[in-house]
Amino acid sequence: MSPEWVIEIVRNAMLLSVALGGPFMVVAMGLGLTISVLQAATQVNEMTLAFVPKVVGAGACLWIGGGWMVERWLTFTHEMVAVMGPAAIGQ
Repeated sequence: MSPEWVIEIVRNAMLLSVALGGPFMVVAMGLGLTISVLQAATQVNEMTLAFVPKVVGAGACLWIGGGWMVERWLTFTHEMVAVMGPAAIGQ
């Protein structure tokens, strides 16, 4: 196992984590910014008013993109098992 190979695996794992976590972060940040602007405009400072839309948005993001996310994750896992061989699964 060469250092270049390990670096490539780690790089691919990091890119996958950004690709899978990115949509949640964008949705949560967008909703958080929108709610903050509305709270500042109306001067209503309620913590649940900011929390609940973020949770609903994250759930919607998972519902809409969940299939794609699982497909990407499984593809990466299959590639890692294929590259590493039987030693990767404990045989």
